[in-house]
Amino acid sequence: MKRITTLGCKLLPLLALTLALASPARAWWNNNWTVRKALTVENPLSGAAPLQDVPVLVRLHAADFDFGAARDDGGDLRFVAGDDQTPLPFQIAQYDALLSEAFVWVKIPAVKAGEPVKFWLYYGNPTAPAAADGRTVYDAATALVYHFGERAAPPRDWSGHDNTAANPGVRAEGSLIGVGVRFDGTNPIGIPASPTLAWSAGASLTWSAWVRPGTLAANTVVYARRQRAASGLAIGRDQGLPFSENVAAGRTARTPAGAPVRVREWHQLALVADGGQVVLYVDGKSYATMTATLPALTAPATLGADAPGSRYEGFRGELVELQIATAARSAGQIQFAAASQSGETPAVHVGVDEAQAAATAPGGLARALEHVMLFGDIAKNMMFDGWCAVFVCVLMILVGWTVALTKLAYLNRIQRGTEVFLEEWNNLAEDLTALDHTNEENVRTLGGKIDAETHSLIEQSPLYHLYYIGSEQIRRRMEPKSGACALSVRSIHVIRTKLDAGLTRELHRLNRGLVYLTISIAGGPYIGLLGTVVGVMVTFAVIARSGEVEVASIAPGIASALLATVAGLLVAIPALFMYSYLNNRIKDTASDMRLFIDELVAKMAETYPERTDDPRATTMEKGKA
Repeated sequence: MKRITTLGCKLLPLLALTLALASPARAWWNNNWTVRKALTVENPLSGAAPLQDVPVLVRLHAADFDFGAARDDGGDLRFVAGDDQTPLPFQIAQYDALLSEAFVWVKIPAVKAGEPVKFWLYYGNPTAPAAADGRTVYDAATALVYHFGERAAPPRDWSGHDNTAANPGVRAEGSLIGVGVRFDGTNPIGIPASPTLAWSAGASLTWSAWVRPGTLAANTVVYARRQRAASGLAIGRDQGLPFSENVAAGRTARTPAGAPVRVREWHQLALVADGGQVVLYVDGKSYATMTATLPALTAPATLGADAPGSRYEGFRGELVELQIATAARSAGQIQFAAASQSGETPAVHVGVDEAQAAATAPGGLARALEHVMLFGDIAKNMMFDGWCAVFVCVLMILVGWTVALTKLAYLNRIQRGTEVFLEEWNNLAEDLTALDHTNEENVRTLGGKIDAETHSLIEQSPLYHLYYIGSEQIRRRMEPKSGACALSVRSIHVIRTKLDAGLTRELHRLNRGLVYLTISIAGGPYIGLLGTVVGVMVTFAVIARSGEVEVASIAPGIASALLATVAGLLVAIPALFMYSYLNNRIKDTASDMRLFIDELVAKMAETYPERTDDPRATTMEKGKA
């Protein structure tokens, strides 16, 4: 028995190793999420300096994302770094499952030119709580972020500084990045003053937005902030020429004119003020530069128009994705933002869906291996009585499966033989007189129409055995000299009795051995339960003797005792299914035999009718004839 214990402890870890080698391991961040896809972000600008902690726009559409597998609000989206362990901060700017589009900002730790960064998008967990938090996506210098996806509400500040707009704007569906805002020159959006938007003289600033002008007009203002008439900042367009105007100490400075920018097209405008220099960017490229310092401004600002009474006109067109930071972003950051957000050359490449495989994800292979190893640990603590129960259960499994497989092969042979026999019988049943009952070989070969190979096949069929019994009964009732045969009513009854006896013997042959399966079904659980009860009794007896009542001292013994019950159930459950299947096959075969007996007796009565001049027939039988 000690040898059996050692063998069991060695086989279970070997099985775990086999499963590990059979399926390739693949990391999976959390097994509660069923779908993931690989995302790759790269800096399309060659030779650019590395960027740190970059908010990257991820566009999701029906062509590359299964919105039906995710929650309707995108609350189950998760972004994980390439190591498949580190969650990445992200922010769902806009998510529309009905239109099958979403725009999500993800914070990437580092982006280097020529070195694609791989990370993962997980979804497919309907019970997951929302985890998007925009405050961790942007750095502390980001003072304001408007995505303009709100409905009938002022634009919300997604930077975490609560610089929400004073009034809602007019939604512009289908903008460059989801939903934008539309201006007609008379509907500006107010941006209240706040400590995080207060600029000191000469401070650093980065302002950026995507703009689509609708008209070619003079001196239209996209953004303006005035601190009385002595100081202010304005960003706008003059006959298609972007400009930035800086007013400090009553002096006005405007960036020089560059190349015209076409209307009704999306372009990124960005302004970077750093000390005594102001640079205006268009689509990530330096457009104009002037020497000026940012004035001290603490007043509210307006988007889409200048302050009332200004000589400038309001902006007519669309705008989306406004960001303001109290730091001077580098040229590489401006260029990367323009290139990655434009949509023309996507910086983020979306891969295909990968479903969580039960054999490869941590919830599948790793968990299965963990369970198998636990069984090995449990087996190490099993006592002698438990191993006795398991040994008996193993013997019952071997006997039961041997009987079931043997019986299944036997029934398959019977079925094949019956099919061939019925084909031949259908041709013979039209006229049984075609058989020469005085010639045994003629009867065996169904009138000489089958060869030896076919005969060896149909000989497996119980219907053939019944046919042979009926033919033998006819031969015995044939007249020795003339070979004529007539079957009386009494003879028909006798023949049916013989056929019923043959049916009973065939049923005995079919059911032979099934008792071992019934024993496994009824006895397996009791054998396992006996091992469990004895194991629990011994465990508690040991605890009572030692006086230790800790869980660590009780759990191993209880677990090993329950292993015997598991073994008993492993005996009974498969045996129950196999017995039910085999018993159903046997019932079908028995029904076929009963139908064949009825047909055979009817054919005999029709082919060999009783003669009226038979002296042995009674008066009543003659009248019936």
